Amino acid sequence: MPTVSLLTDFGLQDEFVGVMHGVILRINPAARVVDLCHAVPPGDRQRAAYLWAWSYRYFPPRTVHVAVVDPGVGTARRILCAEAHGQYFLAPDNGMLTLVLREARRPVVYEVRASRYWLRPVSATFHGRDILAPVAAHLSRGITPRVLGPRTTMWEQLSLPPVRRRGRLWYGAVVDIDRFGNLVTNVGAEVLAQVGRPAFRVRRRRMGLVRTYQEVRRGGVAAMVGSRGLVEIAVRDGSAAQLLRACVGDRVTLAAR
Repeated sequence: MPTVSLLTDFGLQDEFVGVMHGVILRINPAARVVDLCHAVPPGDRQRAAYLWAWSYRYFPPRTVHVAVVDPGVGTARRILCAEAHGQYFLAPDNGMLTLVLREARRPVVYEVRASRYWLRPVSATFHGRDILAPVAAHLSRGITPRVLGPRTTMWEQLSLPPVRRRGRLWYGAVVDIDRFGNLVTNVGAEVLAQVGRPAFRVRRRRMGLVRTYQEVRRGGVAAMVGSRGLVEIAVRDGSAAQLLRACVGDRVTLAAR
């Protein structure tokens, strides 16, 4: 059963997500459509890029992933189809492919130009319905990406914060805040392996590394490795974002104790 995943900033209060489902199923009734996330903050390409990078490996081979976070809809910006990790990724050329392609061994990327796979007419404000959804449906039916348009070796990349080392200190950043108020950082296992017993500091608050929430007193702050393999700052039975008044982009300092 072919799988199509959808990642958008549409929310669920309007018909947009449902209409994309309808377009896909009308072209390929056998498709299984998965709603990855529709709560990306409007226009937040960086969060979409991270959500894709944290998710694609859990899908079956040849899944067609569609991302529609598209402030430039209706302009001359391109739409791309990437073949990577044994799967397909469809998105506007606005940086959302950054991490997926950075992690791929030999990605192949095509411009989506073959209008015979689009709906007509094409709205200037809803390419998710008129271009991305029908192209995804045709891919799920077995067309090869090479029929969509020419190959390209250039695409927009987001400037994402790296982890930097200065002496005995490492400096990372908060890259996401989940619905529980946990601060997701860009500090991964490769950094932790160099530290030993780490101590973290965010917004002048220091904390150690624990394995589970239950190792912290109620209302206490701690760092732990979350399900994405990244260090998260959490408050037991509370919100780290609220307690620390933290936001995406805040510095995270890591040192050996």
